[in-house]
Amino acid sequence: MNSDSCLIGGCTETIYAPAGTQSLCKEHFLQFLMWRKKKGGLSMFKKYSAMSMDERDTIVEEWTHTVLHTTPS
Repeated sequence: MNSDSCLIGGCTETIYAPAGTQSLCKEHFLQFLMWRKKKGGLSMFKKYSAMSMDERDTIVEEWTHTVLHTTPS
C-alpha cells in the first residue's frame, strides 16, 4: 500500500510524517525541512503552514525532483 512507504521511490523505511497528501520517512522528512529552510527561511515555514494540502503537494513535488537528481543511482 502506497501510504505505508516513503514517497521517495526505492526507500523502504516506514513513514514518519506527512508531506502534502503523501508521507516521508524520518530521514527524508528531515531533508525536506532543511531544503525548505534553505529555500526561504522562516517565511517559507510560515507560508507552508498556511497552505492547503494540494498547495503543499506542489512544494513537495519540487523538492522530490531535487532529491531524485542528487541521489546516486
